[in-house]
Amino acid sequence: MSTAVLLIDVQQSFTARPYWDPAAAPGLLERVNALVSGAAERGLPVVRILHTDGPKTADNPFALESGLVRPLDGLAPYDAAASFLKQRHSALVGTGLTVWLHQQGIRRLIVAGIRTEQCCETTTRHASDEGWEVDYVTEATLTFAMTTPAGRTLSPAELYERTETVLAGRFATICSVEEALRRAA
Repeated sequence: MSTAVLLIDVQQSFTARPYWDPAAAPGLLERVNALVSGAAERGLPVVRILHTDGPKTADNPFALESGLVRPLDGLAPYDAAASFLKQRHSALVGTGLTVWLHQQGIRRLIVAGIRTEQCCETTTRHASDEGWEVDYVTEATLTFAMTTPAGRTLSPAELYERTETVLAGRFATICSVEEALRRAA
């Protein structure tokens, strides 16, 4: 079985958002860098996916014109097997990623990136529904506190737990970096 790592939205754009927590970045970067390094050691392709949307102006951090649609500072350099820009939550919508994965014979995906419950979870659900086996590496994802419609604040830890709960056994296998890399062997 051929496996690829999808590194979703690990990009500098987020640092310009008011909810960005610089204290969370080192933990994310340590786990993502371990995943990317482990994938390289095993010859697994790592796919870079970056998000763009909104007005094409320099003051929009998700516009190419901002200069922030690039890998997050601190992410170790790596040779991406392929790179895609997306404008939707799922990396499989409108990007050409689906075609590339089929052309490469990829049957299993390892998902990591930013935001846990948004683009990473959405891509995972979509990929599972399309027939890929997915390993979801929560420790190599990042999210930020959110307020529910009822006004309660959910912490990142609560969002991680919620995402794992809805994905586990239905859409993905929840793995550590090391577990996902072992399963790819």
